[in-house]
Amino acid sequence: MRQIGALMVHVAACVLPWGLRRRVLCWCFGYEIHPTARIGLALVYPQRLVMGPHSRIGHGTVCRGITLLELRERATIGTGNWIGGHPENGGGGYFEGETGRKSALIVEEHAAVTTRHIIDCTNCVRVGRFSTLAGFNSQLLTHSIDLLEGRQTSGPITIGAYCFVGTGVVILKGSELPDFCVLGARALLQSRLETTHTLYGGVPAKALKALPPDAAYFTRTTGVVK
Repeated sequence: MRQIGALMVHVAACVLPWGLRRRVLCWCFGYEIHPTARIGLALVYPQRLVMGPHSRIGHGTVCRGITLLELRERATIGTGNWIGGHPENGGGGYFEGETGRKSALIVEEHAAVTTRHIIDCTNCVRVGRFSTLAGFNSQLLTHSIDLLEGRQTSGPITIGAYCFVGTGVVILKGSELPDFCVLGARALLQSRLETTHTLYGGVPAKALKALPPDAAYFTRTTGVVK
C-alpha cells in the first residue's frame, strides 16, 4: 500500500509546474534535484534520485524498482526509456548472497542516454562521462538465470568515458567497455574488454580497428554533439 501511495503522489505531481513539482519530489521523497535540473512528463520514482546541475530526463521515460538513479552535471536521459531492476531490499529470495550488489543507474558528467532503450539495473549500470548510449532500442541486462546453479545472478555493466555505443546493441551482465571506445550497431557485448581507443563490433563483440586518440569526439569539452 505504501508503494501504491508513493506512485500516486508521483503521478499527481506530473501535472504540476516544474518548480512546484521539484519541491514536492524533494520534500516527499528526499530526492536531491538541483534547481537547474529538469524532468519532463516522465514517471521517475527510484528509492533515491540525485540530479546535478542542468541534468535532464525526457518525456515518457519510466524508472522504477531501483535503489539509485544519479545524473551528474549536464547528464541526460532522453525520451521513452524503460529503467528498472530489483533493489537490494526487494526481497523474494532473489540474489541472496551477492555482496556489494547495488541496483543503480549512474550517468556521469555530460553523458547521454538517448531514446527508447531498456536498461535493467538489478546491478549497477554506469555510463561514463562524455559517453553516449546512442540510437534506439538497446538492451542492457545486468541479470540472468545461471543454468548450472538454477538461480538468478547479476553483475554490473560499465561503459567507460568518451565512449559511443551504437544503436540496437545488447550488453550483458559483467561487461565493460573501456574508455574512448566505440561499440558498433547491433553488437553483443558479453565480457570485459580492455583495449582503449578501439572500435568493437559483431556477435560477440571483438576488436575491429584502432581509433585515433585525437578524434574530435574523444577530445570534446561539452557532451552535446551538434
